[in-house]
Amino acid sequence: MSATTTTARPAADPALKRNILLVFAGLMVTMLLASLDQTIFSTALPTIVGELDGVDHMLWVTTAYILASTIMLPVYGKLGDLIGRKGLFIGAIGLFIAGSIVGGLADNMAWLIAGRAIQGLGGGGLMILSQAIIADVVPARERGKYMGIMGGVFALSSVAGPLLGGWFTEGIGWRWAFWMNIPLGILAIASAVVFLKLPKVEHARPRIDFTGMGLLALASTCLMLVTTWGGTTYDWDSVVIIGLIAGFVVTAVAFVMVERAAAEPIMPLHLFTDRNFNLTTIAGLITGIAMFGALAYLPTYLQMVTGVNATEAGLLMIPMMAALLISSIASGQLVSRTGRYKWLPIVGTFIVAAALVLMSTMTPELPIWILCSYLALMGLGLGMSMQILILIVQNSFPVREVGTATASNNYFRQIGASLGAAIVGSLFVARLTDLLAERMPAGAADGGGSNSFTPAIVRDLPDAVRDVIVGAYNDALTPVFLYMVPLVIVAAILLCFVQEKPLATTIERDILPESLEIDGASSVALTTASIPVVGGSDDTARAERTPRA
Repeated sequence: MSATTTTARPAADPALKRNILLVFAGLMVTMLLASLDQTIFSTALPTIVGELDGVDHMLWVTTAYILASTIMLPVYGKLGDLIGRKGLFIGAIGLFIAGSIVGGLADNMAWLIAGRAIQGLGGGGLMILSQAIIADVVPARERGKYMGIMGGVFALSSVAGPLLGGWFTEGIGWRWAFWMNIPLGILAIASAVVFLKLPKVEHARPRIDFTGMGLLALASTCLMLVTTWGGTTYDWDSVVIIGLIAGFVVTAVAFVMVERAAAEPIMPLHLFTDRNFNLTTIAGLITGIAMFGALAYLPTYLQMVTGVNATEAGLLMIPMMAALLISSIASGQLVSRTGRYKWLPIVGTFIVAAALVLMSTMTPELPIWILCSYLALMGLGLGMSMQILILIVQNSFPVREVGTATASNNYFRQIGASLGAAIVGSLFVARLTDLLAERMPAGAADGGGSNSFTPAIVRDLPDAVRDVIVGAYNDALTPVFLYMVPLVIVAAILLCFVQEKPLATTIERDILPESLEIDGASSVALTTASIPVVGGSDDTARAERTPRA
């Protein structure tokens, strides 16, 4: 059957622009939904684990969500490339809502962690599919400003999350951190049904790499359990930890072997032949370690050490997220205008390293405004690097692989997030337990002991006991920030070797003749067609990228 090649309606068409913005607005709702749940429990966590008597399981409330979403990233990315993204997108939202219901009804730590894991299974799809859908409709040269806004939404949710978590904890109850996801999720589904109409992807019989998916999940879980349990629940030389390390090595090797032979590998090995993909992936992994390692426990630190309540701890995170919001949006706009991007993540990563050094010097006596300035500096650096790294990856591959490439890059960043949250959590909890055991006067901890300490309980303790707890929290966490500095500097050095390729000004497609619709605004048959940049000139539209074989 012959196919026709037709050019889409002019990019300057106001109707097309308007409908792309409607699609983008819907995606932002789902990004908000997923990113809120990475931060909303940060201020509520001390109270939650105190009520459920589970301080020793505290890190799993964060880790379960991140691990589950990490495992699902490549799955959603590959399936989106094979069968289309819209159905997967709606299904991921539904799964996220289901996890919220389980978590909202939880009456112990086990059910709470289970709900968070189910949320993560859906949340991984919300994040990666939103990024891939933007690549479906907006070329790389103009995508910078959209990616910058996505980073801004993450920054907004990172402020709103702790604030909402604190407000719920002190008011109607922390369970509303789960219940609020239901109306937001319904709104996101409605938005996707009404506005999200994407290029149709047709494969006669898609061959799903189930073996690769299973091995990747096993390898990720083994690695996560090693970092979570090692040195705390089990000794590093215990049979359990050694077995998990061996399990990770075996499943990782098996995964590589399976991917070499798979017809449609979940993580194609040819991605790793691209220099920019490798460099940005390593840098993203390190950024994930630094960012989530710091973010996961900063609100707890603020409540315990400075004596503020949960809502005030959320407010103290505003300087960091405001800086991230401003620098992310400004960076995206700058990239779209100039086409230059390499210097941004390099400078941003060095700024993150400087912020971590400063944060390692924090003490209980440090003025709040100085502490907030350290956090703002870190936000500035993160905003200059996070979304630009994703843009570099997307610009390196054709649109038919953009979901897989974006998901693979995000997978390693999320592995970094998992490692960061788990390693920092493990070090923090282990050091805190030891310091409290050494310093706490005999009989000073009533009730459930240190496992039941909440910020409210600590504030009511005698000064001598409270000072011991505050000092222990400070001395347990701040040295960990310094441990991450050499890693971040390595990431900055690696980014110096990124090749600054020209940003694509068209979207190259290689699909069967199908209709591309965005809310019915345009319909065009495409076969290896070039879609002009939104708002781009005729001259820039001629600079087409050649898809990879």
